Amino acid sequence: MALYLFVTFISFIVNFSLILPYINLLYRLKLQRRDQQTKDAFNKPTPIFDKLHNHKQGTPVGGGILIVLSTIVLYALSLVFFLLIRRPFIANYPAFGSEIKIILFTFVGFAVLGLYDDFSKMFNWEKTQFFGLRLRHKLVLEIILAVVASYWLFVDLKIDIMHIPFMGVYNLELWYIPFAAFIIVAFSNAVNITDGLDGLAAGVLLFALTAFWAIARSIIDMPTALFIAVWLGGLVAFLYFNIYPARIMLGDTGALSFGATFAVIGLVLGKAFALPIIGGVFVLEITSSLAQLLSKKFRHKKIFSVAPFHLYLQNRGWEEPKVVMRMWILGILFAVLGLMIAFMK
Repeated sequence: MALYLFVTFISFIVNFSLILPYINLLYRLKLQRRDQQTKDAFNKPTPIFDKLHNHKQGTPVGGGILIVLSTIVLYALSLVFFLLIRRPFIANYPAFGSEIKIILFTFVGFAVLGLYDDFSKMFNWEKTQFFGLRLRHKLVLEIILAVVASYWLFVDLKIDIMHIPFMGVYNLELWYIPFAAFIIVAFSNAVNITDGLDGLAAGVLLFALTAFWAIARSIIDMPTALFIAVWLGGLVAFLYFNIYPARIMLGDTGALSFGATFAVIGLVLGKAFALPIIGGVFVLEITSSLAQLLSKKFRHKKIFSVAPFHLYLQNRGWEEPKVVMRMWILGILFAVLGLMIAFMK
């Protein structure tokens, strides 16, 4: 365990050292949040959203880019180090390379998709489109990436079951691929939706990933545990500068990548049932948005004054730090509950 904690600490130091000059670089490159008039999925203006977020104009966007790049480099170096000291263990771990391939493919693939979306927003590449990529185009690309990762989970890691405590193990066979792809796409968008207030998504993700790190350590899943350890160090460093008032934002590069990779880690660990509980805050956020969307489409009226849930609370008069802190507490409770369920037989 000491080695994993050491890796987390080194990752924190490296990211913390880089983030201030990186923020200055973002200012020089003018990669900052623009004045925006956002629209919903029906191409209708969202004035409440804009009113509550206009004060964030000018804040550098791109924290996800730094964390993705630093995590990849530090993970590669950590793997080399572990190969040198744990070679006998790795030689007897047939899924070692496959796990690394699936996790890094998801981490990088969704980051590239988010990077394009970030640049579209900041530079108004296509003003006629939905804010960033068209929603349906982004969804198609997300599905393609998710299906590839799910196929590898099924073929390379031979994962095709779902364990539900007290009920048993269910073999999904080929249905596992669309099932896993749905989960990956859902969490990618859920984290993106949650990333609306300073420190909200990164903080909740920090607690949820810690729960998965505990699971990975308990089943001696070295590649996954090591990746989480490196990732956690970067998240802590980012969160230091992302808490209210944020000096840097995650952006879609980080949000899409982190949500999808979070889901893949849950699937790699065989904890598909515990995954939506450990990530309960993200499920709450995307469910509130989806319910609002469906109600507006089929009932032609809103359920909430505004969605997602964190925005609803903010519109009710809750101050931003209060919303974030209480969602963090909720995230801790979900992580503990999900961890308990994950260890049940």
